[in-house]
Amino acid sequence: MSELNLEIITPSKSSRSREIKAITIPGTKGRFQVLKSHAPIISTFDIGMIKIDTLDGKADYYATAGGTIEVLDNKVLVLADSIEQVSEIDEERALRAKKRAEERLAAKNSNINIARAQAALARANNRLQIIEKYK
Repeated sequence: MSELNLEIITPSKSSRSREIKAITIPGTKGRFQVLKSHAPIISTFDIGMIKIDTLDGKADYYATAGGTIEVLDNKVLVLADSIEQVSEIDEERALRAKKRAEERLAAKNSNINIARAQAALARANNRLQIIEKYK
């Protein structure tokens, strides 16, 4: 094995596996990077951007809604709540989700789940920021 073997699993997509140079994760205590020969770790990660450094020297950027990462013996397992490569993000859908979440939060209706609306707004803003910076 020349570098790292990455496997990404989400509830809605089948498993994806490939060789990579490095992965940068939005950890719950701050961003961190995993390189070859990284110490074993299990960690959670938050809404944010995942950067994957490919073997050809390029980088792929993904929006994620959080999840768990495990690193062991140069194998990286990412269990993501959701993950979208920048080219897969639907900007119009993200704008609608942002508007909907902002309207729910502004309404101050007792039937609205505030935490859920705040999380929806954070996910939409994350997608839009990644599109703006990397598309």
